[in-house]
Amino acid sequence: MRAHHEKRINLALQGGGAHGAFTWGVVASLFEDYRLWIDAISRTTARAITALIKTQGMYQAQDEGARHALHEFWRAVSKAGQSSPIQRGPLDVLTGNWSLDRSPGYLFFDIMQRIASPYDVNPFDLNPLRDLVEKHVNFKKVRGAHDLGIFISATNVETGLARVFHRDEISIDVVMASACLPFLYQAVEIDGDYYWDGGYMGNPPIVPFFQGSHADDIAIIQINPIFREGVPKRARDILDRVNEITFNSALMHELRAIDHITKLVQSGDLNRADHREMRLHLIEARKRMRPLGASSKLNTEWKFLRHLFDIGRDAAEQWLDKHYDCIGTRSSLDVGSLFPTHVPSGKPRKRKAAPSKGGAPSSGKKSA
Repeated sequence: MRAHHEKRINLALQGGGAHGAFTWGVVASLFEDYRLWIDAISRTTARAITALIKTQGMYQAQDEGARHALHEFWRAVSKAGQSSPIQRGPLDVLTGNWSLDRSPGYLFFDIMQRIASPYDVNPFDLNPLRDLVEKHVNFKKVRGAHDLGIFISATNVETGLARVFHRDEISIDVVMASACLPFLYQAVEIDGDYYWDGGYMGNPPIVPFFQGSHADDIAIIQINPIFREGVPKRARDILDRVNEITFNSALMHELRAIDHITKLVQSGDLNRADHREMRLHLIEARKRMRPLGASSKLNTEWKFLRHLFDIGRDAAEQWLDKHYDCIGTRSSLDVGSLFPTHVPSGKPRKRKAAPSKGGAPSSGKKSA
């Protein structure tokens, strides 16, 4: 950590398609705060690209270079998306709805991924994201950024286990493996093994910080909501909620374990010399992100990406204003609050009255 930085922290970045522009805003704000030293970054899926470009920019021209590099990458993503058949319809544009649920291109694409595999419809495994990454990321410079720990995870298709790649191992194949959604792209081969998206087994992985970083604070940049009120009824909504739960499950297990160990250390049941106490923090914007449908993760309109960037920047600035003093002293995240035992809506659930013996519904009143 350099002399002019007051505190050090690790960043754990969740994945989420175009919603990663939210992470872009958060990361930009945190890197610009000269009180903070970012010790290490852990990520999965396309969020790995955001961090790699940020690292490369810092290597080249400090913060100004990093800001420019990220802006250019996301601008290129938007331009590439202009030729996609998956676009918002005129009504959605008029009403300000960022969702693609009514896009004919999106609906066709959604049906195709359910009935055909990428090995059938994309036999040459064409991936425009790969071309963008190769153009905007200099992996030699990223691997040479020794001041920053970098961890990228991918899921081994055959074993079902996560593999965490460290900075010295990072390549274009590692990034593509980390972002490989199996319904869209063929599995990526690395050293004779095949990998899918790292989010299935860690979104993002937390454990690497214990041995790969000197910082005891972890800030999780969350995109996928853990809690969502109401039971989905439409097939598309059910699948979206299943994906949210799936991509959050590994993270939830890690947070529970870290929180449990921390409490045992604080109570004296575990020796502090043998067990590291990590402080947890969460940067999110659930109220502003939750209304965005899952289909909007494929919306690469520049206006939408900038909108997400602004949300991310606001979320980071608000978190710093409220919790900066917690860094280095205590967790600002109450892990228990992520696992409510009831629906925290503040509204009592309505229950149907039990039928009476005669078959008619009862009045719901108790007899004396």
